Amino acid sequence: MKQYKHCIFQIEPGSIAEELELKPGDYVLAINDQPIEDIFDYDYLCQDEYLELLVCTKEGEEILFELEKDEDEDLGIVFENGLMDEYRSCRNKCIFCFIDQMPPGMRDTLYFKDDDSRLSFLQGNYVTLTNMSDDDIDRIIRYHLDPINISIHTMNPELRCRMLNNRFAGEALKKLDRLYEAGTSMNGQIVLCAGINDGKELEDTISKLEQYVPTMQSVSVVPVGLTRYRDNLYPLTPITKEIAEKTIDCVEKWQKKFYEKWGIHFIHASDEFYILANRPMPEADRYDGYIQLENGVGMIRLLNDEFMEALDSQTGDRRVRHISLATGLLMAPFLEQLKENLQKKYPGIMIDIYPIKNHFFGENITVSGLITGQDLEAQLREKDLGEYLLLPENMLRSGEEVFLDDRTISWLESTLQVPINIVKSDGAELLAAWTGEGRTGKTAAYTAYEKKE
Repeated sequence: MKQYKHCIFQIEPGSIAEELELKPGDYVLAINDQPIEDIFDYDYLCQDEYLELLVCTKEGEEILFELEKDEDEDLGIVFENGLMDEYRSCRNKCIFCFIDQMPPGMRDTLYFKDDDSRLSFLQGNYVTLTNMSDDDIDRIIRYHLDPINISIHTMNPELRCRMLNNRFAGEALKKLDRLYEAGTSMNGQIVLCAGINDGKELEDTISKLEQYVPTMQSVSVVPVGLTRYRDNLYPLTPITKEIAEKTIDCVEKWQKKFYEKWGIHFIHASDEFYILANRPMPEADRYDGYIQLENGVGMIRLLNDEFMEALDSQTGDRRVRHISLATGLLMAPFLEQLKENLQKKYPGIMIDIYPIKNHFFGENITVSGLITGQDLEAQLREKDLGEYLLLPENMLRSGEEVFLDDRTISWLESTLQVPINIVKSDGAELLAAWTGEGRTGKTAAYTAYEKKE
């Protein structure tokens, strides 16, 4: 049996581990004579009320601790690696992979392709199932882990092999059956590529996915993202207005069928399709609780409704202020609409909204989360930015003040000569930031564009 050693990084004050006099640098070897592969083994084994904890001190002495505790009581051990294992890299060579379209010279973590099912549970990442063994499936079922987020793309096994450039990609779809039979909740994603998995292929995929409803709770359809760094890559083309219209028609047709039969809409087109098709966003009820929000499904509707609900509770006044906000091309028109509604109650508040073209990745990339510090600097340099500049939190690396190109908030403030505040993707907080009543800061809480170190 393989021996695993997990180095203790920190001991929580007042914890069981502190009572046992464990120290940073000690190693946890096993619990109840069971090896610990990763955080899921550790959490599962720690649920027992009686534990035999095998530890190797940093001096090399092995000690077996016998202890009793409350069920699910944490031991208070923080490990060097939160996953307690190495990240699993992707074995696919997807024709639409965004990482393959990254320019050279960026930080190493941005080039790491993960396809690790454990990150699906810990961080919400989507996995292709091609990197999962039968043992991985067994552990998910045994530990009752869910939901798992799955990159489906197509239910045509041969086409999936071609899209993922992996001869096992079609066979991997059979893992859906095991997860479904075990009652493991799932969410799916389809990256739509023009002329490849759209049209009849999309219809067929949605039809075949019905067999997994309602254990599979939702599936999003998102347009392929194409940067300007596509030399020697598969010749993909952007999603056109016509394709966007047909995709929405297909999705909405199936939504009606699913809702009548299952009480959920299940399949969802991302906001970008509605923008490309120049159609209004669906009403809030159609998003099934915004289960696919992180895939850009319902973000605009939710932001609008949160903002308007908060604004309706305000009486307004004559306060005077001038601020600015930079965002991606995708969101700018909707933020302009919210600004107009704000100024009906606060006519003295002047907000300049600056849509930033993505020269770094290419102008086909319109989301704010992929805007770099250098594009912000170049396009805002000569602008009147008012009292301060607001930026959405998803422009920054998680928990830090760093853009994708490693430029910092401090650097941008110095260059533009204006204070910068970060606003969360929440309508009420956006209103508060615009009126000056919110607590804005310079640390973002979330981004999903790179592996955490």
